[in-house]
Amino acid sequence: MPIRSLDLLDIPIITRYRNDVITLDSARALTRGHPLGAMGLLAYVNPARHLYAAIANGGDSALLGGVIHTRGETFAKLLYLAPASRLDDPELPPLLEHLVIQAGEWKAFHVMAEVEESSHIFPALRTAGFSVYAWQRLWDVSQIEKTESASNQGWRRINSLDLPSVQSLHYQIVPPLLHPVEPAPKRVSGFVYSENMKAFASVTSGMYGIVLTPLIHPDENNVSEKIASLVANLPDRRGRKVYLCVRSYQTWLEPVLEDLGAQATPRQAVMVKHLARLIQEGQAVRSVPANVNIQPSRISRMDIEE
Repeated sequence: MPIRSLDLLDIPIITRYRNDVITLDSARALTRGHPLGAMGLLAYVNPARHLYAAIANGGDSALLGGVIHTRGETFAKLLYLAPASRLDDPELPPLLEHLVIQAGEWKAFHVMAEVEESSHIFPALRTAGFSVYAWQRLWDVSQIEKTESASNQGWRRINSLDLPSVQSLHYQIVPPLLHPVEPAPKRVSGFVYSENMKAFASVTSGMYGIVLTPLIHPDENNVSEKIASLVANLPDRRGRKVYLCVRSYQTWLEPVLEDLGAQATPRQAVMVKHLARLIQEGQAVRSVPANVNIQPSRISRMDIEE
């Protein structure tokens, strides 16, 4: 099956599928809009970005897909597949594998996809080597009201001195099994509640909306007031919608959001395909000091599947 990169000659096909798309990166869809809209297509012509789209088959039976990677991150994310009405197409797994190979060329160790649990895309993703590693739900918190007891003094933008505390909070909350896929924050971006450093929220924003991903310690007090305060005092909001992304290891936040009047979207499976594998044929350590009674170890390295 011929698979190639998308180009301007494919605009008629893109136009035909514009309303028949399944998005696999929820935060980007909520903040940047339709992946096959005008703004989304312009992003593909920027060679400085790790953003790639491919087309399979061509003609009336074409399949489209996209993948994105942020420089410096260990993972890439599937953006979309189209048409959504043909998710059972037997040629879909080869297209997914093609997108995964592109992510490997960007040196990503994993590729992620966010899928509603009722979606028919699960068989194709599993055939392509994806498996569920977590669940999540996005909550529309745009309309929640700031409580009287909430204060805007606690939240502030993170700075470089806060990063070790935020990383420590990450390791306390995110299960160790997920650390390779969901690494601790490395960028100075987001908001931290500075009173005791037990609450942090990363931020993804675009012209259409803002997505906050919280890390809040279960021992934290007055969580509803803190969430309401964060949403009410977001700088430069400009009327955009605000969403909170709650992963399965923080589901205790969902009753809090319900009490605040937030609106839940359907639950999603967060799926991942691992691209890196451990090479067993390592090189033996050259020598061991004579006064040390240990066996020579073997050095393993990481390689990328082609």
